[in-house]
Amino acid sequence: MATNIALLAAEEGEKINPLLPATYDIVWSAICIAVIGFVFWKYILPKFQEVMAQRSELIEGGIKRAEEAQVEAKAALEQYQKQLADARSEAAQIREEARTQGQAILAEMKTKAQEESDRIVAAGHSQLVAQRQQIVTELRGDLGRTAVELAEKVIGEQLSDEAKRAGSIDRFLSELDSVTADSAAGK
Repeated sequence: MATNIALLAAEEGEKINPLLPATYDIVWSAICIAVIGFVFWKYILPKFQEVMAQRSELIEGGIKRAEEAQVEAKAALEQYQKQLADARSEAAQIREEARTQGQAILAEMKTKAQEESDRIVAAGHSQLVAQRQQIVTELRGDLGRTAVELAEKVIGEQLSDEAKRAGSIDRFLSELDSVTADSAAGK
């Protein structure tokens, strides 16, 4: 058919431009495009815009929720870090108190141990003094008897009289004490 139209046009003397379609094609194409454009603009475009608006709201809502969640997470992190710092400072304080109490207990135990040691040394010293006194008393008695026996042998008489014996022993011991004191002072 197009060839028929081209032959008819050629016979009539018109020149046909191969790039331009016939006028009736252009008019009917423009009417079709206008109808399709009107339907698209009236029905499809509003639905498209509504869907785009819903998606946009959904995306913006998601972004907003994500930002809120991020703010909440940041606040929770800050609160956690604050609690952690508080716990660390409290633990340090507890350790310091324990260290102080330990040092106080150690000092108290040292003081008690020193007191006990001093008490034991004092008891030992008093016991030593008592034993020394007892030994000195026993030695005086033994020395007195030995002195009486020696004196009886030297004098040749018996010192059986208790008063004489006590006087001789006391005199001998006094002389012995004075000799001991003189030798100690001479050192």
